[in-house]
Amino acid sequence: QVQLVESGGGLVQPGGSLRLSCAASRTIFSINAVAWYRQAPGKQRELVAAITPGGGTNYADSVKGRFTISRDNAKKTVYLQMNSLKPEDTAVYYCNAELKQSLMSSLRNYWGQGTQVTVSS
Repeated sequence: QVQLVESGGGLVQPGGSLRLSCAASRTIFSINAVAWYRQAPGKQRELVAAITPGGGTNYADSVKGRFTISRDNAKKTVYLQMNSLKPEDTAVYYCNAELKQSLMSSLRNYWGQGTQVTVSS
């Protein structure tokens, strides 16, 4: 069973940067729409950024101008570049993607296990 794997989280000071990556755990046929969500303690999971197969993007107002979502279709990997990080960005970040495991398989939705981002001095 394929899984989504996030990486790149960690501890960073306010104003710092991190880049998150999201990729499938094994070879897949295609990755379609992808989104990053985050969930802070005691809060609901919220959409941070999304990208379509063609590269169209959408961002939460709270991260516009600071975060950039991008994709490398050859590597079937999606990235979230996070700049000018603030303490309120602290959360577990989750990748959500639509994948086709093979040419003949159906499109299915997958979640990653999450990666912790902590912004603190």
